[in-house]
Amino acid sequence: MNNDLVVIGIVTVAAVAIFAWLWRAGYLVRFAGYVRETRDELRKCSWPSWDELKGSTVLIFIAIVGIGGFTVAVDAIFVQIFSTLKL
Repeated sequence: MNNDLVVIGIVTVAAVAIFAWLWRAGYLVRFAGYVRETRDELRKCSWPSWDELKGSTVLIFIAIVGIGGFTVAVDAIFVQIFSTLKL
């Protein structure tokens, strides 16, 4: 129990020291600016409607299945070719 309190105290002191160093070096101010600018840019984005999102998801699923089927077919053809040539 006593060791747990010592570990918690050490971790707390280390966290406060790191936070103070980041604050003094200006990293936290820059990070806050980055978050603010990112939020502003995301507000400018146009987000798809629910129907557009469902349609895109179906289209991507069909494309993945198609590309997977093509890959399997080409692999099977190459297996047949190389097994016939016995390379």
